Amino acid sequence: MSEFLRDYLTVAIFAAVAVGLLALVLGLGSLIRPQRVQKDKYLTYESGVDPVGDGWAESPIRYYVFALLFVMFDVEVVFIFPWATRLELYGWFGAIEMLVFIVILSLGILYAWRKKVLQWL
Repeated sequence: MSEFLRDYLTVAIFAAVAVGLLALVLGLGSLIRPQRVQKDKYLTYESGVDPVGDGWAESPIRYYVFALLFVMFDVEVVFIFPWATRLELYGWFGAIEMLVFIVILSLGILYAWRKKVLQWL
């Protein structure tokens, strides 16, 4: 058997042991834990208020787009900070590349602003 296949066999053995241990622990837990069926146990409970209506509530897509925009511009900071600390090393090439990066992100925020995505309702 080649060294390559032996490495994969080792990974497969560890995966099988992990799955076996997981099944063992879950099975043992289901045997040991108390099994008391209670109707109130399965009710939705929040802040001491009895649930009214069903649990389905739709959220406007605007909230998800707003969150994605936040993540996008948060990641921008992750890229700009290391660049700003080493700007003298990158020189003009690094400055122009970062300018292009910021312009593209600015176009994205301008587009979102024009589409009125940033208005919180």
